[in-house]
Amino acid sequence: MKTILEKSRYLAIIGVISLLIAALAAFAWGTLKTINAALLVIQSMGRDAGITIELIEVVDSFLIATAILIFAASLYELFIGELNLPEWMLAHNLYDLKGKLSSMIVLVMSVKFLEKLLELKDAQALLQTGIATALVSAMLIAFGYFGKKD
Repeated sequence: MKTILEKSRYLAIIGVISLLIAALAAFAWGTLKTINAALLVIQSMGRDAGITIELIEVVDSFLIATAILIFAASLYELFIGELNLPEWMLAHNLYDLKGKLSSMIVLVMSVKFLEKLLELKDAQALLQTGIATALVSAMLIAFGYFGKKD
């Protein structure tokens, strides 16, 4: 039984491979968004008001892709073996991984809020979205701060 449990840690490779596929798809998605944004800039000669939103969406898609890649590497590091990667890219325990996830969610929510801000149509809805974003961000930051284990 001990051997089975020890070897079962390699089941995490399923998650690692799945996350790597998802990261590849997300980077491709970001590349397509980049091409669309560049075409918009060229076609409108930089005059289209939507350029800013398009470029922010490009950044957002690459943030998500990078987060997925970090999760794949961290899962591998946690369950399979050591990797020779920059320290910031790896989580060394589940609390670190949760903290990285929380930080990425806050960042993505901030970018999405910025998109809403630039599309300003309904001030009341924007205020409600801003308050909700701030509350969720505060909870995630507090979780990351107070959830640390020494």
